Amino acid sequence: MKNVAVIGAGTMGNGIAHVCALAGYDVGLFDVSKDRIEAGLATINGNLARRVRSGKLSEADRDAALSRIRGVPSYEGFGDYDLIIESAVEDEQVKRKIYQSLCPHLKPDCLVGTNTSSISITEIASSVGDAADRVIGMHFFNPVPVMKLVEVINGLATSKETTDRTM
Repeated sequence: MKNVAVIGAGTMGNGIAHVCALAGYDVGLFDVSKDRIEAGLATINGNLARRVRSGKLSEADRDAALSRIRGVPSYEGFGDYDLIIESAVEDEQVKRKIYQSLCPHLKPDCLVGTNTSSISITEIASSVGDAADRVIGMHFFNPVPVMKLVEVINGLATSKETTDRTM
């Protein structure tokens, strides 16, 4: 796995992008508008700068992490990613709409994660057609850069390979 895309640049999404970039992944960040993407990137920049000021991160590591994150303006830009983590509003219909628009653009082995704490992974997977075996829950805790915990949840169709790759 080399790259991760995050859908949603709000509190959870920008935190997920932040930790993925620090872990060395190339990260694409998407939201419904360019302004929201830019706001998410600004938050990541500010949070990393605070870690540098507190001595928890070197300036070089901050710069490297920031260089690995880029805004992605549309779902068409997700074709080369290995993992998508959706972190949109906690509304099943919104999430279903995202997946229905997103999945036609993904490569066949791309994993599809959802950061949800209350919506059934099986229900979400039912909206992605042939990709249901690649859908998995990835419930991050807030604030993501501080909480070193991710709950991984399988749906009924989630394959063992998807779980293993996610872990």
